[in-house]
Amino acid sequence: MPFAHLPLAEFLDQVAAKTPAPGGGAVASAVGALAAALAQMSTNFSVGKKAFIAHQATHEAALKELTVARAIMLQLADEDAEAYSEVSTLQKLPEMDRRRQAELPHAIRTAVQVPQELMAASTNLLRLLETLAPITSPWLKSDLAVAAILAEAAARAGAWNVRVNAGQLPEGEREAALTETQRSLLDASARCRAVEEACR
Repeated sequence: MPFAHLPLAEFLDQVAAKTPAPGGGAVASAVGALAAALAQMSTNFSVGKKAFIAHQATHEAALKELTVARAIMLQLADEDAEAYSEVSTLQKLPEMDRRRQAELPHAIRTAVQVPQELMAASTNLLRLLETLAPITSPWLKSDLAVAAILAEAAARAGAWNVRVNAGQLPEGEREAALTETQRSLLDASARCRAVEEACR
């Protein structure tokens, strides 16, 4: 069952269980979805208000973007669990097993790609939060700041998952993945700081 359809307590039980997935990647994606939902809440309290009527179009567009962001994050939670489960299954096979040799390289690349996509989605979310920070109700700015902190946390967690899986890539691919991850991480951190500062 997709994580989006699970009660929260059941999702937590699955995370806590002695199974390889869901793990850090799925949890990071769920945190990203929470960040988007919290940003939606703060925007819903600002949209249509007299003080922000000039920003009505921006708020309405943001609400649509945030709905999409939530869906993407939740989809990535499922994809991460599937990717890691596949890697785990293949790595348990003997090194000379034909299936392992044929499928493991692709499985590892997928296990790197999914957290890279999470980092990109988290950074895009932070970019949107930068736009919203100056046009959010003062009473909801703490919620928007928390959304930014959670989005950065999702990106940072994604970086850890890229690093641990990229170690199994060929050298050139590994270095490219790690370089891009570091760049994305710095971007996300800078944007989070900018949102927090704008919310003070």
